[in-house]
Amino acid sequence: MKKITIIGNWKLNGTKNLVKKFSKKINLKFKKYSKFINIVLSPPYVYIDRMRKKIKDKKNIFLGSQNTDLRKSGAYTGEISVNMLKDIGVKYIFIGHSERRIYHKENNKKISKKFKIVKENKLIPILCIGETKKEKKYKLTKVILKKQIKKIFNLCGKNAFKNSYIAYEPVWAIGSGKSASIKDINKVHQFIKDYIFKKSKINNNYKKNFYIQYGGSVTEDNALEIISQKNVDGLLIGANSLNYKKFLKIIDIVYKYYKNKYNV
Repeated sequence: MKKITIIGNWKLNGTKNLVKKFSKKINLKFKKYSKFINIVLSPPYVYIDRMRKKIKDKKNIFLGSQNTDLRKSGAYTGEISVNMLKDIGVKYIFIGHSERRIYHKENNKKISKKFKIVKENKLIPILCIGETKKEKKYKLTKVILKKQIKKIFNLCGKNAFKNSYIAYEPVWAIGSGKSASIKDINKVHQFIKDYIFKKSKINNNYKKNFYIQYGGSVTEDNALEIISQKNVDGLLIGANSLNYKKFLKIIDIVYKYYKNKYNV
């Protein structure tokens, strides 16, 4: 059985007190969820090690970083390397989040280099891809996504997405309170999988180690419908991952769905 992954991205938010409260609630609840669900928690850099020390279940709760630098070390003031992240227990790293693309001018070339360095260091990249409102309007979604993915293949080869994640996050949906339609989610996720599997020429074992998440205004109201789609392997949650009540509610919804699905 392929476990569902629920990823929480705190972005530029958090306090020591939130880490304490959040980890306490997760520790109390997660044991029953772990049969079907893996959780990735991605607080800001300064709270990652604190979170690691407070999380009790290390088997199914993992730490993620919201970014990494292109270089492993050197005179690059203010940057964080994969070596540092690995040293404090990080397993997953976001690559190419739309907010990095927009506010930090990260292009597909730079993102592909980050993806490569994450893979080379045996960490798991979560490649974020998605189209803007304007691109959607002009029916360019598939063109944009293909371009974002192709650059990774060009640099990393046909096995690039083995043991990797893609998070489809329509840029227009992030923080808007409006999720993509179920029809669009299915269509886009199917396109992504078909394109990657064709480029990779992969076997069934490869497919078991490739995950595609949906992100973009995921809430307790739409989580069930999204997660029940065959091409969705998990959820990437932004704002609602900061509120442990809402975050745990979403996890509980997913857990009950899979418990009923597998009749256990």
